[in-house]
Amino acid sequence: MKITFLLNGETTHVRGESPTRTVLEWLRETRQLTGTKEGCNEGDCGACTVMVTDAAGSRALNACLMLLPQIHGKALRTIEGISGPDGTLHPVQSAMIDHHGAQCGFCTPGFVVSMAAAHLQGRTDHDDVLAGNLCRCTGYAPIIRAAKATETAAVPDWMQADQAAVLTLDLTETAAEAAGVGPAIAQPDSADALATWYLAHPDATLIAGASDIGLWITKQLRDLGDIAFLNNCKDLQTITETDQAFRIGAGVTIKALRDAMAVPHPALAELLRRFASEQIRAAATLGGNIANGSPIGDAPPALIALGATLHLRQGDARRSLPLEDFFLDYGKQDRLPGEFVEAVTLPASAPGLRCYKLSKRFDQDISAVSGCFNLTLEGSIIASARIAFGGMAGVPKRALAVEAALIGRPFTEATFRAALPAFAQDFSPLDDMRASAGYRLEAAGNLALRYLQEISGDAGPGGRPNSVLGVRA
Repeated sequence: MKITFLLNGETTHVRGESPTRTVLEWLRETRQLTGTKEGCNEGDCGACTVMVTDAAGSRALNACLMLLPQIHGKALRTIEGISGPDGTLHPVQSAMIDHHGAQCGFCTPGFVVSMAAAHLQGRTDHDDVLAGNLCRCTGYAPIIRAAKATETAAVPDWMQADQAAVLTLDLTETAAEAAGVGPAIAQPDSADALATWYLAHPDATLIAGASDIGLWITKQLRDLGDIAFLNNCKDLQTITETDQAFRIGAGVTIKALRDAMAVPHPALAELLRRFASEQIRAAATLGGNIANGSPIGDAPPALIALGATLHLRQGDARRSLPLEDFFLDYGKQDRLPGEFVEAVTLPASAPGLRCYKLSKRFDQDISAVSGCFNLTLEGSIIASARIAFGGMAGVPKRALAVEAALIGRPFTEATFRAALPAFAQDFSPLDDMRASAGYRLEAAGNLALRYLQEISGDAGPGGRPNSVLGVRA
């Protein structure tokens, strides 16, 4: 196969490489671009951060999880390409020197690339931008000072050239054109093409962002067999809005989803701010976060609390089901051979939604418990309730007994406290390295009380919760 992309501004062709070779490995071993470091090799430390640009813009990504076919038709910049062709330093490089932002230097290339990508985007939320870059020498204060010092600096010309340049790449021979024996490799350009190919290769691995599957390669050393790369299926990467709902394509990234939900569903958007890191959010997709069936995935509890509908496709056949019904048991989902997640539908409004994630670190951590609550009132009576948790069972799961204990009763502390024992009917959580079963049950009850207190703090006249909870008078 042939992969074509821009590498630090120069057109580059790659042939004969394994489709599951990571960009990090290729950069370091084949091109000797060793400024990009291998640290954790699982997307946690940010030492491998590179900048990828296409028609949609530029973003920082983890090279250790990104596979070579995923950069076909794009522009890639490593730390060696952040400075100008004549050696002129990028403003963030100068600032890192001026503000003493490096000591051992191992993590520094990743920081610089993340900062340069954010600088190009005009972002100033430096704590979020750099949450996926770890430093154990310098400390973060001088690095943040360097980032702040460059906020008003002009973007260098060479950093703005890639987006236009990728449009001129000759991509007539694509990464999907693999010949000879061995696993089938596909890079479909639409959901229709994917449906046809996947029906003929139902045991294949579908790769969207590779933020999870990348670990199968780097940590578990798996042979993936037949593979389809979904990054060219643009029709899976759209969000459609109506008066009643949002239809979100399975290929929409977590970053794009967070941006789109900031106004209509701020609680969901805030939860997604804690989804891994900037690099992972720019790669991971909503469909992938659902289809992998993780009991501690960040998005499913919120989507279940919202009453999300999942849309599946097998060839030309389509079916829809409530998202909670998709998760059957640990590692088992209601998905037929050759069937894939096509989209998710969410209600346009859910003012009663609140989401909580408990983890040992605020950023870049896996939930011990996550809980999402979505209640509606008629007057002061709880008319409906959707409550979902992650980390409490082998699948993301609704708290049906707790919901039943709340519905039809007054929105008061007495009602909530009386409902707390029902959590033990809904869940029998496990003890593991993140939390004990007892902690999880107690934490779930405390999150319910937190929801009550937060909503009650939005009270209208007379202390009754106002329209923030979706009151139906």
